Amino acid sequence: QLQLVESGGGLVQPGGSLRLSCAASGFTLDYYAIGWFRQAPGKERDGISCISRRGGSTNYADSVKGRFTISRDNTKNTAYLQMNSLKPEDTAIYYCAAVPLRDVVVTTCRKMRLADFGSWGQGTQVTVSS
Repeated sequence: QLQLVESGGGLVQPGGSLRLSCAASGFTLDYYAIGWFRQAPGKERDGISCISRRGGSTNYADSVKGRFTISRDNTKNTAYLQMNSLKPEDTAIYYCAAVPLRDVVVTTCRKMRLADFGSWGQGTQVTVSS
């Protein structure tokens, strides 16, 4: 059974940093592209970053570009999201999601559409507040 588990969320002051992890079980992450999404209260879930199978291609939403870094370690079956210079508007539940290579097209990571990602984690809360 495919499973993704996020961890690393918490409460942090503005300007602080967090690193989220997305651990996969039941499948080999190497055969999937990985996306990070977030959903703030009362708002839609949006894609914020995506990484290709081997990490050679990444994409970021404008709202996090230059502050967040996506990475993956396929030997550990884990993906990461390093978040720096956090702002109160980054407060949200953060989700990782996976799309198998057979379904990946050139626009998958560029568009980060929720419907393209079939496997989802349960989410981890990130709260940025003083």
